[in-house]
Amino acid sequence: MNRKIILASTSPRRIELLTKAGVNFEAVASDYEENMTLPMEPKELAKFLSRGKAEAVAKNYEDAIIIGGDTFIAFNGKILGKPHTPERAREMLVMLSGHTHSVISGFTVIDTKSGKVISDAEEAYITFKNLSSKEVDDYIATGEPLTRAGAYAIQTIGEKFIEKWEGDYDSIVGLPTFRVLEALKDLGVLV
Repeated sequence: MNRKIILASTSPRRIELLTKAGVNFEAVASDYEENMTLPMEPKELAKFLSRGKAEAVAKNYEDAIIIGGDTFIAFNGKILGKPHTPERAREMLVMLSGHTHSVISGFTVIDTKSGKVISDAEEAYITFKNLSSKEVDDYIATGEPLTRAGAYAIQTIGEKFIEKWEGDYDSIVGLPTFRVLEALKDLGVLV
């Protein structure tokens, strides 16, 4: 059954992942105000935030499939989202240097007609090389880290900082595409 599919995000990474997966969808910005300080386990927080984003868009559609996603870094009991400032980006990159951290990607798929909701989260692991101050400063100067969870992106310049990674690559980039496609099939949606 062909249904209108809405990605509750204008993230270029999520748009690219769903497009590559062959999903015919429309991207709509979610006005959900995420709170990354909620006292929840990382995977539960990722599911909660992805659901909030999806629900904020779902209320505007009577018969559509809404996909929400949220990705952040978990390290030493801290949740790292987008740094937004060079100072915060530096702090995050120095913290992650030489260590292994988790990348948590939550997703929620809502069928606004039936009310059915499928929500889950994936966890992947990344080990950073030891970074020099110059490498950190040069990377921050590109501007890329300011808008990326944990202050880096695996699929672009930040890749050079990664010693190894384990898990689903798409999840690390921003959306566990395979799991989202399974959810769409479970809802009877053809892609």
